[in-house]
Amino acid sequence: MREWGFGRRPLRNAVLLAAVLALAAGGLRYWLAEPPPPQVLTAAVERGELEDVVLASGVVQPLRQVDVGAQASGQLKTLKVEAGDKVKQGELLAEIDPEDSLNDLKASEAALDARIAQRRAKQAALQQAEQEAARQRRMRHEGSTSDKELLAAETAFLTQQAGLDELQAQIRQERSQLDSKRTKLSYNRILAPMDGEVVEIVTQQGQTVIAMQQAPVILKLADLSQVTVRAQVAEADVIRIKAGLPVYFTVLGAPDQRFRSQLRTILPTPEKINNAVFYKALFDVPNADGKLRVDMTAEVSIVLSRVAQALSVPLSALGEAGKDGRYPVKVQGKDGRLQERRVRVGLKTATRAQVLDGLQAGEKVVTGESADKPEEGGAVVVSA
Repeated sequence: MREWGFGRRPLRNAVLLAAVLALAAGGLRYWLAEPPPPQVLTAAVERGELEDVVLASGVVQPLRQVDVGAQASGQLKTLKVEAGDKVKQGELLAEIDPEDSLNDLKASEAALDARIAQRRAKQAALQQAEQEAARQRRMRHEGSTSDKELLAAETAFLTQQAGLDELQAQIRQERSQLDSKRTKLSYNRILAPMDGEVVEIVTQQGQTVIAMQQAPVILKLADLSQVTVRAQVAEADVIRIKAGLPVYFTVLGAPDQRFRSQLRTILPTPEKINNAVFYKALFDVPNADGKLRVDMTAEVSIVLSRVAQALSVPLSALGEAGKDGRYPVKVQGKDGRLQERRVRVGLKTATRAQVLDGLQAGEKVVTGESADKPEEGGAVVVSA
């Protein structure tokens, strides 16, 4: 009968025994060790200003803009300004060739002079008829003339009087026409109706303008010392806004500079763009430095509510609200372990929620599960 091999090979058996003991010890440590912290995405609880806003895209337009037209027909003889020039009210902008209007004025003046000359002749004839009527009355009183002669003299006087009245009316008409011709002649000089900046030249010097049914536009004048932003607000958001709300916007050339104002009005008639309905919300902004220009694109934020120094977390950190109105939030401790708390929230924006109690600034809250798997024997925590 063979003997057991421990006695014959003591060295090999000792090595095998040591290996078995090592494996047993490793397995024991594995089963007794605490599980690794879960691998999650986290974000810090932050304190800062929190705003609930309605976002919209807008266009910068002049608060006041006038199409300066011509009321006279003719060749644009001189153009005194160029696009970009600043002008004052009453300043001469352009002149239309006045030759035709000047000729009409001279003809009207001559017609008036002729009527005035006719009036002098008529006045002389009236005076003569009046004297003859008076003479006939004296003679009839003396019995040296007949009733027929007296009647003829008085009729001649009344006829001359009516003729003079008619001529006076014609003179008034001629004077009215003369004033109209002078006014039409003044239309050949195009003056600035307000202080502003020439934003566009429509008709060039030398072109012929015909002012028949409507006044042709010579240039466009705008007051850019104050501009209006026309923001397009989506149908779903327009019921949340009202006149008087604070608003700010940025432009592409100055994305870090905020221009602030208050919402002035919301136009009642919508505009359809690709079957989507938008309403125009208007507000005015001072533009003394001239940075804001016509047709600039504005990224507009209409502020519904604002909280300064609010404690907030990302919306993704909140679970489903309970019956008490509180939300569950998972908080990661310094050791990486997670614990659940229930918090009360206030203002909510599109991305964050104000925390009224239950959390402290600087704590880490879980916002989601990490897509990366932890390495053997450890965990990876990704913080936002």
